[in-house]
Amino acid sequence: MTAVILAAGIASRLRPLTDHLPKTLLSVADRPLLQRILEALSVPQIHRVVIVVGYRHEKIRAFVETLELPFPVVYVHNNLFAETNNNYSLWLAAPECAGQDILILDSDILFHPGIISHVLRASPRNVLAFRPDDHLTEEEIKVVLDKDNRITGIGKEVSIASASGESIGIERFCLKTATALFRILRDRKDRNEFYEASFQQLIDSGMTVYGLNCESYPSMEIDTPEDLREAETLAMRIHA
Repeated sequence: MTAVILAAGIASRLRPLTDHLPKTLLSVADRPLLQRILEALSVPQIHRVVIVVGYRHEKIRAFVETLELPFPVVYVHNNLFAETNNNYSLWLAAPECAGQDILILDSDILFHPGIISHVLRASPRNVLAFRPDDHLTEEEIKVVLDKDNRITGIGKEVSIASASGESIGIERFCLKTATALFRILRDRKDRNEFYEASFQQLIDSGMTVYGLNCESYPSMEIDTPEDLREAETLAMRIHA
């Protein structure tokens, strides 16, 4: 299986912390987010990691070279990182994922490493990690599940009242589904949108993606300085 980490963005909401550093290299409890993600991916099922880079890409490459990892790391460069969204970055990874099941991860999430094993052990081959949340806002990527835990809706525009929870930013797709997803991304790549819009089209086309409840494993997305401060506390919970 190939893991794809999306790390091309500018992270303007975290300036000045990200003026000279990509968000994924910000430290939480003295360890960069990217290091935490790569260490969590150091499991037998992951044979290769693709990192889509853009903003301050040379710093990501230099940092990864300092790590001893059990898998090769390949880089894909998004030259249009300042004017595209993560759907474009994910589409760029398609050639490096050919013929593979894939695991997709956002690069700005702090999460308990157990989530990776939980996602990889799940019996459905297409799963999206989510957590139930009683305090959702318009900002979160929300998911709607049917009675069998199949995702029927996903996106920021999903109504809070109908949402079953929030997407964590980790998804696993089998080869067939990944191939279909990359075809959709190819057609939508020029839209300035989140990749979840392509997930929605994938689901609407008849592909089944299940929501995997990961509430037992602490996680959070880091977008603002306030998030970063909260992440320090969460990191202590994760490693308690």
